[in-house]
Order: sequence, then C-alpha cells, then structure tokens
Amino acid sequence: MNEEQKKEIAVFRFGVIHELVNGINSTRGEQERILQHLCEKEWNIPHSLKSHLKRSTILRWLRRYKESNNKLTALYPVDRSDRGQSRSLDEETGLSLIRLRQEMPKAPVPTLVADMEKRKLVPPGIDLSLTTVYRFLHAHDLMRPNPGPAPDRRKFEAELPNDIWQSDAMHGPQVEIDGRMKKSYLLAFIDDHSRLLPHAQFYLSEGLDPFLNALEQALLKRGLPRKLYLDNGAAFRSKHLMHVTASLGIALIHAVPYQPQGKGKIERFFRTVRTQFLPGFKSKSLTDLNEAFDLWVNDVYHQRTHSATGETPFKRFTTRMECLRQAPKDLQDHFRKQVRRMVAKDRTVVLNGKLFEAPVNLISKQVLLLYHDNRPEQVEVFHDNLSFGFLSLVNLYINARVKRDKSRGTAWEPLQNTTQKYDSGKLWEITHKENKNE
Repeated sequence: MNEEQKKEIAVFRFGVIHELVNGINSTRGEQERILQHLCEKEWNIPHSLKSHLKRSTILRWLRRYKESNNKLTALYPVDRSDRGQSRSLDEETGLSLIRLRQEMPKAPVPTLVADMEKRKLVPPGIDLSLTTVYRFLHAHDLMRPNPGPAPDRRKFEAELPNDIWQSDAMHGPQVEIDGRMKKSYLLAFIDDHSRLLPHAQFYLSEGLDPFLNALEQALLKRGLPRKLYLDNGAAFRSKHLMHVTASLGIALIHAVPYQPQGKGKIERFFRTVRTQFLPGFKSKSLTDLNEAFDLWVNDVYHQRTHSATGETPFKRFTTRMECLRQAPKDLQDHFRKQVRRMVAKDRTVVLNGKLFEAPVNLISKQVLLLYHDNRPEQVEVFHDNLSFGFLSLVNLYINARVKRDKSRGTAWEPLQNTTQKYDSGKLWEITHKENKNE
C-alpha cells in the first residue's frame, strides 16, 4: 500500500472519530449514542469491501489518535509482514481454495468449505473455519467476482419548484363499496424542492387509469414538472404514459430496481400519512376518506414547517412561481389513448366494438385514432401526422338511404311509401287477444 492510499485511509478514519475527538467533554451517554450511530451507519470504506465498522475498531482508532498527541499518521494502516497470507492456512490449502473459488465464483463460503472437505483438500490439523475462509478470500479479493464501484447515494434536492416530482402508490385502508369492503390505494405526487403535494388521492386501484387521472389533476393544479420520477411498476412503464409525458415535455425517469433510496421523499410522506392522518380517520366511505385527506393536506401538511427545508411546503413552492410552466389548455387531449387501424374499403373503422365512418380519401390507409375512454364517441383520426377531424358513428339505417354513384358521387335517396303504415307486432297482438279472451 503506497503513501497516498495510507493517507486516504487515515483521513477516512479521522472522519469517523472526529465527533468523539471534538466532544471529549461531552457526557458518557452522549459518547455512547455517537458510537452506536457510527456502528449502525453504512460506510464507503476506502480499499475495503466492508461497509460497517465495529465498536472495538472505532475505539482502537480513537485511542491510537489520542496517544500520538492527535497526529494523523497514527491512523495509518499498519503493514503486516505476512500480508496476503492466512495465519491459519498453509500455502497448499490456500492454493486449493483459490482454484476452487475460480471454479465456483458465486458459491457461498459454506458451500466452498463443504466442497473442500468433500474433495479431501484440507490436510489434517488445518482448521478450515468459516471465519478463516472469509478472511482469506477478502485478502485475495475473491469475495465478489466484479465488485464495481459503490453506488452513489448522496442526498439531493431539486433547485426549483416543479424541477422534479416523485410519485408512488401506498396501500390504504379498507373502504365500503356497494356493501363490500375493498382496499384503497393512495396515489400521490410530491414536489422534490418544496415537499408540496401537487395532488394526492385515494383510489380503488393502483393501475394506469387511476394514475393518469391523478397526474392530470396534479398538472391542472400545479403546472408541468420538468422531470417525473417513478417506480418500476407496470403502470409506470406503460407506453401510453411515456407518450403522455413526452408530448407534454416531461422527462420520465424510473428508479433503479431494488434501490428505494431514490424515492425517499415520497416514502417519508407516506410514513407521515400512516402515523398522523390514518389513525384519526374512522369512516369506511371512500368519499369521506378523500374529503378528510384533502382537508388534512391543505390545512395541516402544507401549512406546517417541514423539518428538512425549514419552511412550509406551500410557502416554499409559491416563492418561485415565476419559473412554473402552466398546463396547456388542451391538456386533456394529451391524455387520449392511441390505437392504429386500417380503414376498410367501405370507409368504416371499428373501435371498441363501435363502427365509425372515415373520410373517403383515407380508404385502405392506416390511421391513428385518439380517444378518451369516458368519451368513446369522440374519435379524432390522424394520417401522416395530419388531423382529418373527428369520425362519425355509422348509422346503418341512414346508410341504407345513401345512393352511391361513381360518376356523381354520393346523394341521398328518399324512402319510398313513407305514408304507408308500418305493420308490425302481429305476433304480440295475437298473443294479447288470446290472453284477453281467456
């Protein structure tokens, strides 16, 4: 180990013990609290695969530093004369263990020890304990095939409101729907800079449709964020959501799988909901739940000073409103679903079981249809990125009156004998008379 590496390790060790050094006049209870915190903390230890420190190790560094009259060199690592060699393993056993590790790079240590004994590679008198093998593999950098750099998990905060929104779903309480109890889900958005909630609401599902509904309401109330930070759920990775955000100029970012640290702000808000709001709510109605929650968010959470920012979420968000982007007037159009269809030779297009009629010049062409689920009759048709207006629902009875002529185009053909009474329902009349005679 060269001088620069030793200095790096010494600086790290001083960074660990500096609170104990500078707090020498503090009470014993305070020192014990600091020690416990240092032992529980996850560290990025230079030139080591370990991530936690033992109490005895920290106290040893502290003692050496004080005995040297506070010299940094006292925290330099001490070189061993047998560095790289195990004190419990002979050379032949060590070489056998290295070869076996190369054959089984991902095998756990107990499996390696059992395999060494099974192959009779452990000479008599050698204690091949798990601790010895762990120490030996660490010394030869064989614990992980490709350790790679430690993940960067530094805390961050957006510089301005609406720079970044975090969003996620939380399992809520049971609510009564049509006489049956169903689970509710809280879908929430939180502004990374101010901790204000653009929108939060309980739904009966955490799927795509409720999430899009919550997102649309959040955009209407608080404007457009520059980035939207989401989990890796199926709803959050849908192509529809990707198109919605892209069309609005919002960057969609997904968290790294199995690393929930990036969603810390929304997770902490959910913890606040569980501990401060839900215990006081007693009703089983979804409407009552959302009304009470909305009141709590606006009158309590948004008006209370946040411990991380020192300001209320509402004040911190509204201080820099000049940088906010308003939602466009046609915001709803950005949330329409999209499907591709081929226009048939009779100008018809089928969508969700309904028959629509397209313009004549789109016959036999592939078109893009945009529509809302709650307004299925309003379907806009696009071809080559140009809008051809809204489709019309096909009326088969009116189409029966349309006279088609290739030379003159399309014309209306009036119904014949329109004054003649339409004779129908004879079967019903006969049945009715028979029942009356009886």
